[in-house]
Amino acid sequence: MTVTAPPTLDRLARPGTGTFAMVAMDQRESLRTMLREESHPADDAALVSFKLDVAAVLAPLASAFLIDRYYGYPELVSTRPLPAGCGLILAVDALTQPPGGPVEDTDLDEAVDVDQARRDGVVALKLLVIWKRDGHEDRRVATAERFVALCRRAGLLSVLEPVAVAAPGQRDFDLDAAILDAAAAFGPLGPDLYKGQVPHRGQGDLDDLVTACAKLDRQLARPWVVLSNGVAATDFPTAVEAACRAGASGMLAGRALWRDALATADPSAALRTESVRRLERLVGIVDRYGRSWTEAR
Repeated sequence: MTVTAPPTLDRLARPGTGTFAMVAMDQRESLRTMLREESHPADDAALVSFKLDVAAVLAPLASAFLIDRYYGYPELVSTRPLPAGCGLILAVDALTQPPGGPVEDTDLDEAVDVDQARRDGVVALKLLVIWKRDGHEDRRVATAERFVALCRRAGLLSVLEPVAVAAPGQRDFDLDAAILDAAAAFGPLGPDLYKGQVPHRGQGDLDDLVTACAKLDRQLARPWVVLSNGVAATDFPTAVEAACRAGASGMLAGRALWRDALATADPSAALRTESVRRLERLVGIVDRYGRSWTEAR
């Protein structure tokens, strides 16, 4: 592996603001399930086609674009490069996910050639880690630690995405407490950017959301953004505003931007209209309320 100096987070940020308005398109079997639910073709070619449509329509508005190596990455790199100013993020998580079900666990995808990824124009790697109190917490922290070290050796930025869920049989699950628990476990590992869940699932009064997000900001004391999974598309703009008011630097969002397009007969047309409007609104929120990553404690 070639050792090189890493880029700064400006490679993922909006020009002049140090904030992030990034699009996530690294869904795999979950995207296949969504396509099937809406009676669209759901073979591998359909996944690639939709991912490339999202890239073509939304990447020009985004500060960075996240994709997996399985569906669409080779085509994106070779035939549809991202526009200037939109950083490329590659997911390096190996997912344990039953057909039609949620991701149950993850590991670091050791088959990824990080040197080739850097030559492809990748500036950051992303790892999803499922956080639950099931006795395997130490293994998950060790996996995240290996991921951060891999990025540093490869001269790539690290985007770490812990997602807190209930352990099997857990009846007293408190999402907000679990989000803080995950931050306490993974924040000290030093990822360049932390991708966190929105407290309260983005629901409720704005001031209450700001208060809850401020707890996460104090726990992390590093640059962070919010994800959209688990938050209704209609709630996500308020969630992003609350997080940014509390110290977040923006978002890395997928479903909240493009999921509803799949519920139409012509997803490509819906991407060009409703999805574009949503992203433009979110960019405005991030620009107005987001904290520059350079100012994170």
